[in-house]
Amino acid sequence: MTNHTNHQPPTTLQTTRLIICGGMAGMIAKTVTAPLERMKMLAQTGEHGLSRTKSISMTQMYRSVLRHEGVRGLWAGNGANLLRIFPAKGVVFASNDGYRSWLARVFGLEDSSDGSLPVHLGFVAGGMSGISASAVTYPLDFVRGRISGKIKGPSSSSVQYRGIVQTMIVTVRYEGILALYKGITPTLIGAIPYEGIKFGTVALCENLVPLSSDMGDDDWKTQKIYRKVLFGGLGGVMAGLITYPNDTVRRMLQLQGSHGTTEVYAGYFDCVRQTVSKFGVRRLYSGVGINLIRMAPNTAVQFGSYEFLKRLSEDIMYSRKKN
Repeated sequence: MTNHTNHQPPTTLQTTRLIICGGMAGMIAKTVTAPLERMKMLAQTGEHGLSRTKSISMTQMYRSVLRHEGVRGLWAGNGANLLRIFPAKGVVFASNDGYRSWLARVFGLEDSSDGSLPVHLGFVAGGMSGISASAVTYPLDFVRGRISGKIKGPSSSSVQYRGIVQTMIVTVRYEGILALYKGITPTLIGAIPYEGIKFGTVALCENLVPLSSDMGDDDWKTQKIYRKVLFGGLGGVMAGLITYPNDTVRRMLQLQGSHGTTEVYAGYFDCVRQTVSKFGVRRLYSGVGINLIRMAPNTAVQFGSYEFLKRLSEDIMYSRKKN
């Protein structure tokens, strides 16, 4: 039996490499799926320039964005998102690998031939990595929400949010520095189940469909990438579906106090209460269909790219050591 992995503590160089690989994987995935992300956020916030009393389709929102902002509007906020995603996904994937190694050592699983963990430990590792990333990068997520959570138009005062630095300056000037952390409560609450379910689903699939232990290294690495694409996409869909209402509340809290937004909430639960009383429970799921369409390719590309870049960088480091 070939042992293709180990659970030894990563060195500083290895950790840096994993952070870079995770960050690059996140940037690739987010850029590819940015238009769908914009449609989802507009559906959540309701700031799409269309009727709030009628059901709005993705096609209608798409046309509204093109009419008011042009093609570039489909990627509005993507710059802030990429600045956030690189450290966020870098921390998520690298810390998840670190937490997995730590949990494996604690529970005596060092001899796992394919690096898989029991589902409950995969959930714990994912949840811990989600909290770590959210705590580090939240202000950039807030800025992204302010930029892409509204459609800009001639009569809209939301034109004040034009870029990352400018949005931060305007927000701090009018609302104070703590405004950059509006919505952080649901973000931290959601980070545990979201990343936990995502990585836990991957762990479940890896346990249900184990890799053959007598594969050659090249075949093992190739199969590992394909499996991460498939299992990662499934994990993203499951996590996105279950935690979606929390994400909607987070976006609504981020927009309160912004120019042109009149809603005011006393906190997380007040936001939920007001939203449900005015629009019903379905409002918390506004845009969930778009999100499910987005999540499958987004997380599939994330996991696949991360695995590919991780293996590629390993091969480069190994070849340099040999030379």
